[in-house]
Amino acid sequence: MTKPPISRSANLRSTGTAASSRESIVVENIVKRFGDFEAVKGITFSVADGEIFGLLGPNGAGKSTLIRMMTTLIPVTEGRALVAGHDVMKDADAVRRLIGVIPQALTSDQDLTVEENLLIYAKLYSVPRAQRDKNIAEVLEAVDLTKWRKAQTKTLSGGMRRRLEIARGLVHDPAIFFLDEPTTGLDPVSRIAVWEMLNHLKKSRNLTMLVTTHYMEEADRLCDRIAIVDYGRLVALGTPVELKQSVPGSNVVEVQFTTEREDWKARIEALPDVTGVQPQSAGVYRVLTSNGTRTTTQLVEIAAALNEQLASLSVQNTSLDDVFVHYTGRQLRDEQIKPVNFIMPPRPGAQP
Repeated sequence: MTKPPISRSANLRSTGTAASSRESIVVENIVKRFGDFEAVKGITFSVADGEIFGLLGPNGAGKSTLIRMMTTLIPVTEGRALVAGHDVMKDADAVRRLIGVIPQALTSDQDLTVEENLLIYAKLYSVPRAQRDKNIAEVLEAVDLTKWRKAQTKTLSGGMRRRLEIARGLVHDPAIFFLDEPTTGLDPVSRIAVWEMLNHLKKSRNLTMLVTTHYMEEADRLCDRIAIVDYGRLVALGTPVELKQSVPGSNVVEVQFTTEREDWKARIEALPDVTGVQPQSAGVYRVLTSNGTRTTTQLVEIAAALNEQLASLSVQNTSLDDVFVHYTGRQLRDEQIKPVNFIMPPRPGAQP
């Protein structure tokens, strides 16, 4: 039996346990227009206290626009967003005092030391002088940069600079943390290190985090719940497990034929247990099926009957890639991220 979509209407609540907790962020029918262009189209969701919530989608889906509205950087056209109970339009100053923001681009001053970058932000947020040294020492330890506190920022690796950005966003001890594409541009090892660090910070500091990403693995491994956003709309919402279970077919068979035929897709779709076929490249197909073992056998039989050969054949579990294709009808491709001017404004009245 085919499972219904998870929050396909964007108004249904995920059944995940995280959603039953106190809500740190509430977004209700939020819309953003730039002239005649509607970048965000009536999105609704909530983020529970202590949850890592992911906004997953391709570049241009509206993720950064959403996060910029929630962090008071651009006004909401319609609907409303509440952060820690404060309306972002009516009480922006209160929101800014409670949040930390990590932009896509690396914005720390390269000519300053690690410690100096953190000190400037502590002052901008009016952290009392007696508290600054303690906070700086704590965040440096949390991101494993203590031994580099006196180093110039321009001498750090890309992964270390990203950790500095995260430390800077935590130096005023926020309750809610917004991270816009936090691992873009990092190598795989540095990316995994950032995931581990964010999970540790969530547990040790009881942080609520909202993360935008276009990396499937990042969303799957890091987030408690995921909202899939495409063309400004929320198309699915749930835990990674819920989303995968919502896709018809419990297995994925990836098959590669040595020769390309026009009728491969039609022949595979005709198999009794197959629920979907996704062409990957010439002769390569990703097959969703409710019976991976039987479908694998039938693919071998088809090839043999046609005097064709298989280059490879493997059975996998359903992934978030399959979820994205199921709800949007296309694959999410990693693309170049363009730097965005996304600098958190200082708290009004801050003293140097």
